[in-house]
Amino acid sequence: NIISEIYSILLFEPSVRNPVCFSDSPGNVDLDQPPDRCPKPRGAGGCLPGQDSRRGARSGSSGCSVLTPFPPARPVVPPLIPPKIPEGERVDFDDIHRKRMEKDLLELQTLIDVHFEQRKKEEEELVALKERIERRRAERAEQQRFRTEKERERQAKLAEEKMRKEEEEAKKRAEDDAKKKKVLSNMGAHFGGYLVKAEQKRGKRQTGREMKLRILSERKKPLNIDHMGEEQLREKAQELSDWIHQLESEKFDLMEKLKQQKYEINVLYNRISHAQKL
Repeated sequence: NIISEIYSILLFEPSVRNPVCFSDSPGNVDLDQPPDRCPKPRGAGGCLPGQDSRRGARSGSSGCSVLTPFPPARPVVPPLIPPKIPEGERVDFDDIHRKRMEKDLLELQTLIDVHFEQRKKEEEELVALKERIERRRAERAEQQRFRTEKERERQAKLAEEKMRKEEEEAKKRAEDDAKKKKVLSNMGAHFGGYLVKAEQKRGKRQTGREMKLRILSERKKPLNIDHMGEEQLREKAQELSDWIHQLESEKFDLMEKLKQQKYEINVLYNRISHAQKL
């Protein structure tokens, strides 16, 4: 409080009560000069008695500069003094810092434990995933081996079936050739009589009926079944059936050929008619 009062007295009391005259040169200032006298003589730029040096200084006239008293300063607010904390309520910042560090350390340890627990769980899941992948890979390999074996068996069966069919077809062709040779041999016995009849009818114009009869006589086969047994009769019946089947096939081919020829004739006829119109 004493320091504050001294500081207030110094602020409100003017520090310089008498004006100080300054000459033109800063080195000529005489602080011990009485206030009513100027070091310069009158008429030599000094201050006249009763003259206001401040007015001369503002007007820019020659003269000395007089240091006027300081203006009154504004009151200064004294700094705020924090209240004193009683001894019984004093805060231990070291204890607070220590507790905060312990709390941070505990949180960090918790985070580390959680991290390692999560990492352990992820590693276990990764191991389980690898095991599942290996198990599925083994299952796929087993399935692939099973399918390959099945495909090999299927190919072998197909090859056997193909070979068996080829053998049957070869055997059937051989039997057909033998039957054809037999039929031709039977027809050869009557070929002489056919030539005689042909010579007799040569030179004559045959009608459609005669042509049909001739073709039927050519295609007609002798049976000769009086001396045949049961097995031979079956073979003969099969031979006749094959012969009929062959005739039907030839008939169908001839009919298709006739249809195609008729179609071509109609197309050509239409083209000729169109060309004649143009």
